[in-house]
Amino acid sequence: METLKLDISRVASFVPQSEIDAMKAEVEASVSTLHKGDGAGNDFLGWLSLPSSISEAEFAEIETAAAAMRSLADYVVVVGIGGSYLGARAVIDGLQSSFAAMQPVKGRPTMIFAGQNIGEDYTAELLEFLDDKSFGVVVISKSGTTTEPAIAFRLLKEMVERKFGKAEAKDRIIAVTDKAKGALRTLADREGYKTFVIPDNVGGRFSVLTPVGLIPIAIAGYDIRKLVAGAKDMEAATAPEVPFDKNLSCIYAAVRNALYRKGKAIEILVNYQPKLHYFTEWWKQLYGESEGKDGKGIFPAGVDFTTDLHSMGQWIQEGVRNIFETVVSVRTPARKVVIPTDADNLDSLNFLAGKRVDEVNKMAELGTLIAHTDGGVPNIRVEVPELNEYYLGQLIYFFEKACGISGYVLGVNPFNQPGVEAYKKNMFALLEKPGYEEATKAIKARLK
Repeated sequence: METLKLDISRVASFVPQSEIDAMKAEVEASVSTLHKGDGAGNDFLGWLSLPSSISEAEFAEIETAAAAMRSLADYVVVVGIGGSYLGARAVIDGLQSSFAAMQPVKGRPTMIFAGQNIGEDYTAELLEFLDDKSFGVVVISKSGTTTEPAIAFRLLKEMVERKFGKAEAKDRIIAVTDKAKGALRTLADREGYKTFVIPDNVGGRFSVLTPVGLIPIAIAGYDIRKLVAGAKDMEAATAPEVPFDKNLSCIYAAVRNALYRKGKAIEILVNYQPKLHYFTEWWKQLYGESEGKDGKGIFPAGVDFTTDLHSMGQWIQEGVRNIFETVVSVRTPARKVVIPTDADNLDSLNFLAGKRVDEVNKMAELGTLIAHTDGGVPNIRVEVPELNEYYLGQLIYFFEKACGISGYVLGVNPFNQPGVEAYKKNMFALLEKPGYEEATKAIKARLK
């Protein structure tokens, strides 16, 4: 099997190779910190060796539970927020038909996501949709008390029990949670749900290769062994003993930090494959939550090209020059569509007749790369041979490893997220949650 390819040639006019090479010592020190486990956040490094440590028994248990759920349900609702749903959705959307929801297949449930927002219309429409459906639930939460998924699960649990009875409900609910404590663990043990453990040493945004991601992906009918195999091969390809100039994650971390020091404070992840939209969303959380702290951090943004070239293209081409792009390019699409000849040629597109749609897409990509670099936007390009489980596994681990390295180069703890708690404190105070009385008084006084 091939390995992802990293092309940094369109960065050279902004950051010369000598400056990237000069970062070698910093990057290698960060790699050492990661693997020695002596840096900030070192109690959340379980993801580092995760691909090579998953056992046959773990694969078998996940596959058995997934098969049982597939035999019961035509629809499966994955309840979670942030890392508890984005990784699974990124992989599932990357692999399934773009129109999968319109053509349910027996034995391969349609995956639905809930608990990632508090939209009342969304919730009401979900419950209405499920009312006459055979469905199951995978609830993913370390504590079981995170507001968004806890509300969604309370509603879905009540609906499952009402529709199918409590006895059958326990077979239609899988809980992925803490091994010993928390509200969801207590409930799952009491009700007899099948459970899987979120490892204590793996943070949510790094958890896609744990049961957090593997359970939904397996239920959706995709090969989790191939996904993990790709990640395992990338784990080896980015190991500490791999030289800097051959280590893709090291090079990517070095280049993006070199650009940051040149004032390029925004990184835009670009794809030309609509199936990668949620992969971009996963990447945004991975880098935003890992690096945005202590007044530092590259702001992660994302666009879907060519769609967003007609909305964001002008700003990227001629706006503030504080951005760079990382393009994820899929070399070979799974399907083939050839553009036909039209006798009238009213659209003047006969010059494209006989060409594949993907050839047009690739020329749009190349043309945009040239235009944007000419316009002052450095471009990094990551080439993925094709979209399948194996290469998505590679891509996931490549970005995870580079994120850990990059965070240490930046001088932050890449594995905590203290800022996420600020909005929660205010929300709970405004909702008058017990225990927040003083905060409620203080925030109400501010609002007078």
